[in-house]
Amino acid sequence: MGEFTRRQFIITSALTAGFTLAAHPILAQVITTDTKGLVAGEVKIPVEDGEIPAYRAMPARGNKFPTVLVIHEIFGVHEHIQDICRRFAKLGYLAIAPEMFVRQGDVSKLTDIQELVSKVVSKVPDSQVMSDLDATVAWAKKSSKGNINKLGITGFCWGGRVTWLYCAHNPAVKAGVAWYGRLESQSNPLTPKHPIDIAANLKVPILGLYGGSDQGIPVEAVQKMRESLKAGNTGSQIIVYPNTPHAFFADYRSSYRKQQAKDGWKRLQAWFKQHGVA
Repeated sequence: MGEFTRRQFIITSALTAGFTLAAHPILAQVITTDTKGLVAGEVKIPVEDGEIPAYRAMPARGNKFPTVLVIHEIFGVHEHIQDICRRFAKLGYLAIAPEMFVRQGDVSKLTDIQELVSKVVSKVPDSQVMSDLDATVAWAKKSSKGNINKLGITGFCWGGRVTWLYCAHNPAVKAGVAWYGRLESQSNPLTPKHPIDIAANLKVPILGLYGGSDQGIPVEAVQKMRESLKAGNTGSQIIVYPNTPHAFFADYRSSYRKQQAKDGWKRLQAWFKQHGVA
């Protein structure tokens, strides 16, 4: 059998069924949202070099739904992210979660988080991510029932950082909600800028949701981000939940904190409604 071309590889890639192996063990408290009254499943997003897979969920009836980009963690578009899309669809949104790692590798079969980061996640350029998200918005407008005049974005961990950056990249986004996304780090050719670098010039209002006990994102970094946001006029805010770890929304992991997750989800809905994503 001949070698696959890069384009063929992208086209034949599929989303993860279940949970990424590195995310195990999966806790019994995991939230599962059914597809009753929804259209939900995998779609293909045309991009510059082929297609990437994405998970899409929306109400079965109606059209011109407010549209939300859902950006995954380091574990890719596995069951947790797919379930979040279904939660949005139950609220009347078209939610789309594109798989951002597909060119660099399949994270679903890796069992070690450090290996997952070093072999795949660290090799994903921000420019590729921004371009793929632009393509996802274009797909929502052309191929589905999305109203991109009511466009929002939310992301978790790795996707939280992307949320900040995409709002800077695409000022047509009405609002963003970033869950515990890294705010500052060393710059390199693949990730030249970080949220702290773009905060003062943002045009899109973003709500940041962070844990006060996050071992990877110091409270000092969060406070620095708050100060930088004050230089702009978007009204962006950051909420810090005291004594709360990283990934507190991830109901399948031991880091899950039900009260904080519930409060954050309520704040997200109010933020989107306040800023025209509903």
